[in-house]
This record gives sequence, structure tokens and C-alpha cells, in this order.
Amino acid sequence: MKKSISTAVICLCLAASAAFAQQKPNIILVLTDDMGVGDIGCYGGSLVPTPHLNRMAAEGIRFTQYYSASPICSPSRAGLLTGTCPARWNITSYLQTKKGNAACGQADFLTADAPSVARLLKNAGYHTGHFGKWHLGGGRDVTNAPSIHAYGFDEYSSTWESPDPDPLITAENWIWSKTDSVKRWDRTGYFVDRTLAFLAKHKGQPCFVNLWPDDVHTPWIADEDDMLRAPQGAQGQQQFEAVMKNYDVQIGRLLEGLKKLGIDQHTIVIFTSDNGALPTFNTRSGQYRGSKLSLYEGGIRMPFIVRYPGTVKGGQVDSVSVLSATDMLPTFCKLAGVQPGQQPAVDGMERAEVLLGKPSARERSLFWEYGRNDSSFGYPRGKNRSPAVAVREGKWKLLVHADGSGAELYDLATDPGEQHNVATQHAAATTELKNKALGWYRSLPRLARTNSKN
Repeated sequence: MKKSISTAVICLCLAASAAFAQQKPNIILVLTDDMGVGDIGCYGGSLVPTPHLNRMAAEGIRFTQYYSASPICSPSRAGLLTGTCPARWNITSYLQTKKGNAACGQADFLTADAPSVARLLKNAGYHTGHFGKWHLGGGRDVTNAPSIHAYGFDEYSSTWESPDPDPLITAENWIWSKTDSVKRWDRTGYFVDRTLAFLAKHKGQPCFVNLWPDDVHTPWIADEDDMLRAPQGAQGQQQFEAVMKNYDVQIGRLLEGLKKLGIDQHTIVIFTSDNGALPTFNTRSGQYRGSKLSLYEGGIRMPFIVRYPGTVKGGQVDSVSVLSATDMLPTFCKLAGVQPGQQPAVDGMERAEVLLGKPSARERSLFWEYGRNDSSFGYPRGKNRSPAVAVREGKWKLLVHADGSGAELYDLATDPGEQHNVATQHAAATTELKNKALGWYRSLPRLARTNSKN
């Protein structure tokens, strides 16, 4: 009898311990690669049906004013991980060869001394995983980048653009090959599987996961027939539509997997993109001007969906709150119970209440920079190429060349497509915002100075 009582007490204690641990929610950050706001049906996209992403929005909150930290891959990811402007760590473009990095005046990798949301959550008792693209150092001829472990991740599986790529998806020294064990068109599913296995392994304990697929980045490979036709990939609309359709299916698999694990109600899933689309097929940026490589809205205003069915009422649309990728570090820390005194100073704002369904106006300006010279940075053509510095404050957005010329001012409340430059009509606002933008830009560190209008 005593033995039975003791066993029951032990079981109750274990159950109580697991319940206490799960007072902290699981957090999954799904970061799509090069997805425009116009790619998703619930944001008005029409190229490809996206029933699973639409359902995610219907079961959560769809935000309309979320911004990436940059219009290109590596700095946008650095902003998410560190909560700071990526240029503070000398990350200004996509990380590549040592020669290419030097031409951009940037480091070869994100220093492991930078703040890391994964490290902070790990120290707070979270199990941390990264499954998908990294692109914060390593690959090509950069062989001295820190391991992903150094940023606070317990487990990881990453692509060719990382310090220690997964051999199942990197049989050769390129983005993918015919000899990969996991084929290109199965990679997003593979990363979803790794995520669900990680969560199952640590069920009952709080987890933080970066799920960062490299879909829907070009060039696209939809299936084996595509691989045979175009071994290096294609950039046609037909291939994009096939890849995007499969990507949506994999998001559905993730959500169903959480339900099967019994952790759906206690898991926050955040879905967004690192930067805008390219090519756009004239639809993938939605109503916005610009694309990837541009500081116009199409390059930096991204889809952002939050699903937390145990806490957040579904079907909400937040068009009030202005959010930034740099907000995610302090916001995730708040959700995970990390005390403010244990957090580093960052550029982002803590916005946990917003993610939980309480919209609020932004109290801090947002700044961006991209394109420090004309030779080593890529740009979209024509009217979608933007000046190199931008600031958003309230309804106003100003863009300006680094030398102070060519200021453009837009009222995003009435002109989200940035079609009408009102700098002349609002000279005082233009001057004030231009001074703020240039003051911020000139305060950034420089590994190498360039002379360029941009």
C-alpha cells in the first residue's frame, strides 16, 4: 500500500513538473526565403492557392505592417537573431566569398559575440533547434565561421550556406545536386520532419525552433522531371507555382504534426519571410512597390502570421501595430519569461502583447540601409531600385541617398504603394526625417568605406 502511494506521489510530482515547465510556450519561427506578401491568398495573392497558410491566419492573427530588417537574406536573418540592426555587426548584404564580402565592406560571418535569441532562451531553460537555411556565415571559401552551436542552438540541420551543412542535403559543393539523399523538392518537408522530431523528443519541456526552409528562393526545382530538364534550377512562373504549392502543404503538415503531438494549444507559431520576392511576375509584391534588393515596401514589408490557439483568438487582422524583425528577440524573451535584466540592449521593442492580440502604435522609428556601392550590391531594375537609406515614423516613410540627395517622402496611410512622392509638399517633415535617417546611417560601423551616391 505504501509502495502504491509512493508511486502515485512520484507520478503526480512528475506530472506537476512537466506542467510547470510547459507554463513557458513552445515558440516556432517559420522564416520563408524570398516570399512576397502577394504570394499568400489571405494577403490577396492569386497565383497559387494557399489553403494551409490561409487556415493558419484564420486560426490566428494576420499582421499587415511587419518589416524585415533588410531586403536581402543574411542581414535580414541577423536582425531576427540579434534584435539589432544587422549593419552593427557589419552584415550588409548576403554572405558569400571572402572577396565578395570585402567588396561589400562586410564581415565573413556574424560574430558569435552578437546577441542571440536562441542563447537567451536556452539559458532560460528552453531546448533550442535550428532546421533550415542559416546564411549567417560559412560556405564557399569561408571556413572559419563559428558553429551554429555557438549561437545557442542545441541541435541543427542546415544547408550549404552554413558552417557545417547537413550531408543529406549537401552531397556536392553547391546549393543542391542530383546526388543529395534528400532531394531538393523534399527539403522543406525534411526540415518540418526534423522540427517535429525535435519537439517530440522534448515533449513537456519548452522548445524554441527556427524553421528556416530555403523555399521559395530561386532557382526552383519542383520534382525530378524539373531536375532532369534544368539541373541548375529554373526561374519560370510554372516552377514557382509548383514549389509554392508544395510549400503550403508542408506548413499544413507542421500544424497537423503539432496537434498529433498534443502540443498545439501550447505552441506559438510565427510565419514570415526574410525579404521580398524576386522575380515578382508583377504580382508577388502585392500592392507594394519594389522587390527583394529594394527598400521600397515590396522589399521589406512582409507577411506575418501568429498562431497560438491556446491563448490567441483566431480570425484577427492587425493593421495598427508596426512590427520589426528586430522586435522578435525582446518579444520572445518576454514570452519565455526572460527577465529584462538578463537581456542585452537591442534596437527592437518588446511587443509580446501585440503578438497576443492587443494592437498598439509603435513608439520607436524604424531604419534600414542597403546598397553601399554600385559594383558589389545587386539591385532591381527601373523604378523599383530605391535610395540606400530609409526611415519609417508614424505614417511617414522617407528614403534618401547616403549623400543626402534625392529624398522621397511617402504617406503610407494613404499611399502604401509609394506612388506619390510628397517631399516637396511636406518640407519640414522631409528635413526632419532625412536628418534622422542620415544621422543613423552615419553612426553605423564601417569595415571599408565606399564612395557612391547610394
